[in-house]
This record gives sequence, structure tokens and C-alpha cells, in this order.
Amino acid sequence: MSKRFSDILFQLIHSLEKSEKRHFKLYIKRSSANEDLKIIQLFDALDKLKEYDEKLLLKKLPGIEKPQLSNLKAHLYRQLLASLRLLKSTDSIDLQLNEQFDYAHILYKKGLFLQSLRILERAKEIAKAHQKFNFLLQTIALEKRIETLHITRSMQDRAERLSGEALEVIGKVEMVARLSNLALQLYSWYIKHGHARNERDETGVKGFMKENLPANAWEQTGFYERLYLYQSYCWYAFIRQDFLMYYRYTQKWVDLFDEQPLMVRVETGHYIKGLHSLLNAHFDLRNFRRFEITLRQFEDLAETERVQQHDNFRIQAYIYIVSAKINQHFITGTFKEGLTLVPDILEKMEEFDLFIDEHRIMVLNYKIATLYFGSENYSTCIDFLHKIINDHVDLRYDLQCYARLLHLLAHYELNNFEIIESLTRSVYRFMAKMENLTVIEEEMFAFLRNSFRISRHKLKPELVGFLHRIKQYEKSRFETRAFAYLDVISWVESKVHDKPMSEIIHQKYLKSKRKDFGRKKYTKIKNAI
Repeated sequence: MSKRFSDILFQLIHSLEKSEKRHFKLYIKRSSANEDLKIIQLFDALDKLKEYDEKLLLKKLPGIEKPQLSNLKAHLYRQLLASLRLLKSTDSIDLQLNEQFDYAHILYKKGLFLQSLRILERAKEIAKAHQKFNFLLQTIALEKRIETLHITRSMQDRAERLSGEALEVIGKVEMVARLSNLALQLYSWYIKHGHARNERDETGVKGFMKENLPANAWEQTGFYERLYLYQSYCWYAFIRQDFLMYYRYTQKWVDLFDEQPLMVRVETGHYIKGLHSLLNAHFDLRNFRRFEITLRQFEDLAETERVQQHDNFRIQAYIYIVSAKINQHFITGTFKEGLTLVPDILEKMEEFDLFIDEHRIMVLNYKIATLYFGSENYSTCIDFLHKIINDHVDLRYDLQCYARLLHLLAHYELNNFEIIESLTRSVYRFMAKMENLTVIEEEMFAFLRNSFRISRHKLKPELVGFLHRIKQYEKSRFETRAFAYLDVISWVESKVHDKPMSEIIHQKYLKSKRKDFGRKKYTKIKNAI
């Protein structure tokens, strides 16, 4: 189902589960008005359409004229939302609190002030337990209105207590707003640009962080203040490619939920995102053992009722887990085994088309393309890269650059020399325009240009020299971006040693595991002594 069919009612109906459709029918049939019977006909017709087509829709609804359709659709949309609100209210603290506030407001309008205040007091206790400070603000506002306009005698010194409570909540809301704004703006910078490309980018990000981080941010003890503070430092570190710092703050992010388990249910989306970020940190640092432990933890969470019964959480968890599994194959060099994931991913991408953002689709297409590249299926790799290159999305300039670079290398592997020279110039111009050229890319383009002018049997010394030049940048922070998107060193080593790239990476993985095992064994003996 394509996102280009943007009729909001059509999208809403096709997002419904069977249980939600059944509930809507029961909900709406309580009323026997003719208009309600017509919206059921409209609902059924839209549910059966595979693509939104208004002409075809009107043919399926002989009793409805075109001028009526707009009003009927608006009425159906409102009724669907009302039905979903009723069905989902027990699943959401926010909906429950808003429902209690509505009841309190109704009682206030009826003149039953004490009843209204009792409901507000109970709602406030729930809101405090779940740290819903924005809700507390509107609750206190209604309490103050009641106390200002009516003498309730409900509590001595109530005015002073409400005033103090309001000031405290306003302070918390302001701090949460400032920190959440900072986290969002840093994340937005990354989504648009990717990692810092040079010293200028890094200086800009450092300056932005310094200007916008509240002076007393580290003194905060509330859940949301700490959550957004840790998120801010996560994106700050990730943009700057300080992966050790990134790991520390993703771990703090996840640990925050372990400290306050109640918040896992309240902020499930943030917990899922935290586990995803922690997996990425383990991947970047090649923490193989911790990666596997966190992935199992994530998979266990994905099977819980809380995630499975919530469309957004279920889809979000699926996307992040398959991304992690692909990364696991990148770590181990098992590219061909990783291809077994692709059919299910493509099926789910089609199924979740309305719900997956363009950035996530780009990332998945790049990861799948890299699996095919590592499996030496360069033609299919190119097919997936075209989905990024030909999609003019104003996102992730870095990913668009590396998609073009990987596309160039795939053609190089296919010996398509008749187009490589012009393709090299085109990719170089694109990356230069996006200010995305690092020393590694400059070396790569120099090697590719030089390879056109030498015979194949003289190529190996050139490859050895190329490998020697780029290996010295393996630990350089601004150059690690190239290695994060494509393991260039392993690709060149595969050419030098006449081995598949997958074998080179797998040997490194085994060697690293042996070192890790040796360190753990030494630590255990040392502790015993």
C-alpha cells in the first residue's frame, strides 16, 4: 500500500486491527440513525478498497451522492476516533487522566464543586506517580479556578498550597521542555546531516550544546529531566562520533528505566528507542558479547503484550530488531546468512508502508544493499541502492553519499569499466558538493582513477599501497564515518589477499572473540589471586 494514497480516512481504516474493526461495528450500531447506517456502508467499502479511488468508491455506494461523501467521511472519521478512544483508554495513562479531567470539568459545570475536586485530587496522585507534569498544570488550573470563584472550604490554607504546587510544576515543565527541545534539535541535526563531517561541523554542534544546555541540568533528579538529558548527550556524542561517550549515555538511558520499571509502560516508545541506541553503541564499539545480551533483552521485550498490542511499538521494535540482526551479520561477516532476513523485511516494509518513515526506509535499503555487496551479489546490491539514489529525499546527506559510493564499488566489482570513469566523476562531484569528502574517500577516488590506467597484474601493488594509506586513519575520529558505512579496509584486504570480504571480516571477528575471552580469563584469575 503506497503512501502516495494520502486520504486520511482510508489510511486510518487500513491501519485497524480486526478487533478494532469489530469494536467499531458494535460501537456504531448502538445508534440506528440512517446516517450511521450509511457510514457503516462507507466503512465497509473503504475497507475493501486496495487503493483509494473516489470514483470506484461512489460506484460501490449507490445510495450516496458525491456532495454527501465529504460530510459522511468526516462523520465516519470522528466516530472511528471515538471508538478507538473508548477501546484504548485502559491502555494509556494519558487517556485515563484526560478522561478523569473531563469528568471533573463536567461536575464543575454542574456546580458539584466538591465532587469535582475529589476527582482532580485522585487524578493528581496518578499523574504524580507517572510524572505527568503537563497534566498536573491543567489540573491545578481547574482547582485554582474552583477555589477562586467559589468558597468550597475543602481544605485549610489551600490557596497557599495550590500556589506553591503550581510554581513547582511550572519549574519542572520548563526544564523538561528545554531538555527535550535540546534532544530533539540534536537528533534532527543528525537525521538531516548524519555525523559531523569536519571540524566546522563539530565546532557548531559543540557551540549549540553549550548555548542550549541549562546550567543546572545535572542537578535534576526527575525521570523526564534525566531522560532528555541523557538523550541530548547521546545525539551529541553520536554526531561527533565519540562512540565511547555515546555508549555511556545510551546505557544511562536504558538504566533509567531499570531504576523506575513503572516508566517502561508509561514511556514504552522511549525505552524501545533506548535499547535500539544501546545496540548501535555496542555495534560501533564491537562489544560482541554485550550486543548479544542486549539483543536478547530487546527480543524479550518485543514479545510482551504491551508491545504486541500496540501498533506503533510493535512496528518500531520489529524495525530496530531486524536492523540489529543485520548489524550482527556485518560484525561476523556472515552476509549470505543475513540474506535470509530480506524476504521477511521486504514483506513487512510493504505491510507497514503507512507507518515507516522515509529515513528508516533509507537505512534499511542501505543495510540490505550492503548484505548483497558482502555476499558478492553486486547486481541486486545496485537495485537496492537505486531506491536511495533515485529517491530525492532531503534527509541523511551522508547516507545518500555513501549509497553512491557503494554503488560505484559494486560497478567496479562487476567490471563495468565503460561507466566507472564517468560514474567516479559524478559521485566525487556529489560528495564534494555535500561537503562529505574525508581523507578516506579522497584516497579511494585516487585509487579508482589510477586503476583505469594500469594493467590488472600491476593492480595488487596499488591495492597494497592504498591499504597502507587508509589503515593509518582507522582510529581517526573524523575518518571513522567511512568505516561505519562500509568496511573499506576489509574490502581492500579481500583484494590484496584474494579472499572474499566476508571471510576477512569473519576472521577478524573470531580473532577479536579470542582476545575478549583471554581478557575475561585473565581478569578471573587476577581476581582469584
